Amino acid sequence: MIWLKRSAIAIAAALTVLFALDRIFPPPLERGETVSQLVSDRRGRPLRAIPTPDNYWRFQAHLEDIDPIFIEALLEVEDQRFWRHGGVDWTGMVRAAWSSVLAGRVVSGGSTITMQTARLLEPRPRTIPSKLIEMFRAHQIEARLSKEEILELYLTLTPYGGNIEGIRAASWRYFGRSPDRLSDDQIALLIALPQSPEVRRPDLRPQGADAGRRAIVAKLERLGYLDAGRAEEARTSQMPTGAYAFPSDAWHATARAARDVRGDVRASLDARLQAEMEALALAHATEAGRETQLAILVVDIPTRAVRASVGSASRDIAGGWLDLTAQARSPGSALKPFIYAMAFDDGEASALTRIADLPKRFASYQPDNFDRTFRGDVRVSDALQHSLNVPAVLALDRVGPERFAATLALAGAPPRIYGGADHEFGLALALGGAGLTARELAILYAALGDGGRAKPLVWTAEEEAESRAAKGFRMMEAESAGEILSILRRAPTPEGRMPGRLTADAPQIAFKTGTSYGFRDAWAAGVSGDHAIVVWVGRADGAPRPGETGRTAALPILFEVADRAAYHLGGDGDAGARLMPERQHEADGALTSFDQSRAEAPHILFPPKDAELWSGEINGAPARPFVFAGRGEGKLRWFIDGEPSDIDDAGLPIWQPTRAGFYQVRAVDEDGRTSEVRVRVIGIGES
Repeated sequence: MIWLKRSAIAIAAALTVLFALDRIFPPPLERGETVSQLVSDRRGRPLRAIPTPDNYWRFQAHLEDIDPIFIEALLEVEDQRFWRHGGVDWTGMVRAAWSSVLAGRVVSGGSTITMQTARLLEPRPRTIPSKLIEMFRAHQIEARLSKEEILELYLTLTPYGGNIEGIRAASWRYFGRSPDRLSDDQIALLIALPQSPEVRRPDLRPQGADAGRRAIVAKLERLGYLDAGRAEEARTSQMPTGAYAFPSDAWHATARAARDVRGDVRASLDARLQAEMEALALAHATEAGRETQLAILVVDIPTRAVRASVGSASRDIAGGWLDLTAQARSPGSALKPFIYAMAFDDGEASALTRIADLPKRFASYQPDNFDRTFRGDVRVSDALQHSLNVPAVLALDRVGPERFAATLALAGAPPRIYGGADHEFGLALALGGAGLTARELAILYAALGDGGRAKPLVWTAEEEAESRAAKGFRMMEAESAGEILSILRRAPTPEGRMPGRLTADAPQIAFKTGTSYGFRDAWAAGVSGDHAIVVWVGRADGAPRPGETGRTAALPILFEVADRAAYHLGGDGDAGARLMPERQHEADGALTSFDQSRAEAPHILFPPKDAELWSGEINGAPARPFVFAGRGEGKLRWFIDGEPSDIDDAGLPIWQPTRAGFYQVRAVDEDGRTSEVRVRVIGIGES
């Protein structure tokens, strides 16, 4: 009895000690939480992989994303009783020890997957004391994690050579894809590599990799897991070289989306639009030269999700490593729409209100128009469309610069004053006298397109539903926002671009440009359908670019961005129609008719000379034929490269191009007089 009592006391004491040790020295599971990030777009297309802070490629493993055949084969080789033991497989330990005694060398260490996981969490020399610690840690891990979680942790930390850890990183490096589907030879290699990762690296030691793969294939064949045919095919398959690079697109945008998130990220970006915006930015920056950089933002207004964000045209251009969408710059005149909107809210003005565009001094401040001319009394709509400075300062004087700045800050776009002695906002704020970022301008223009409600931008897909439901901050009334949009839609378009309201089903673009003092920043911002778009052009160091204004440098790019956003994301109509230019005249905010006098030869109205015509699919819908238009004596006949045009049911001449490229379009009147234009068709064959 005494012996039993002492034994019980000893067991209780041992258990108490083990319990205390377990609480004092818990397993360091946090190492498995330090993982790389794979940022994908909203549809799951990989964009960029971001390594751990210590520069390891280690992605969190999820069993549902890993080929189940690999899991079965791994457990057959490494730990057949994994689902049944409690961390230490005592049967396996005895068998491994007996096998080693018979062989006169260590044949198998008998370590379970859980024990190997403990070793990966706390690397130690292969000694007997280390083995005992691993066994203790294995029981601790089993008490804290489920079997599935243990297996995922193991597959997250498994070494695969160099700075590659975990099955996902290995599969990306050696096979160029995720491990959701693996062939027999790939399964064998991924099981063999962790056993001797540096000796069996296929990129550095292909012979060692081949030997290790053959050994695993042989074992799987002995276990009956592979038949002879599959085993031979796995043995003789080509060895991968490890030449696959991890995805590295959308550098700045993915960094922002991954901020404050652990593990993989589903960004709100659209990979196809993002790639096209990056290419567009690089092309324009290269053409402009002089170390020119670009920043582009495309925001989905209903959700505030960022669909494309280009932080710089290239990291090879000076300042390209900076995310220029997050750098505060003078917005020039880009804030004028919001000044007038607040004036509309206050009842101080409307679109038809007459306002003085005359020289005026405000204490020590005397604004001037960009062209240094004045137009007398003008309507507010004209003042905004033509970006007149004095009327905007008059409106801000009525609204109050401090109140205006506070409203911007509450909306999520706080203006910044640099170098001022008192840091108080003055009337110069109307003309860009404070700094804002492209992201903040996107918040403001998205609010303009959402009835005046401002919300933060959203960078991940999971935040979109929450943002859609959020009320946001009302910075202006819906009526005022709608009136401002109506005015901006009627602003003069870039040279060679037809106003959207005159093109059937074209997206209606409400836009405003801005140019900072000294030509340092060129801006274009606007609303096109469900998208808010911001474009900045300049130098990262803030150096001037003489003569480069928002209208000449940024606005044409904004229209290109709007076209491509409508094409990839959907919009209010056929974005390709925005590629159809037309000569125009603006008077009192309305388009006047062309001169009605007829020349000797026919006058071709559409297509105009040297036009680019989009004829690709839009959101899956087939392209519609173009309708020719012109003036001449009697009814005109139309020819494309010498072939007569088709006629639709209404008797109109139409043309459905079948290929991309250049064409000659000819109009012939009843007297045989002709006119020709050369046009280019694009979009056919693009996906």
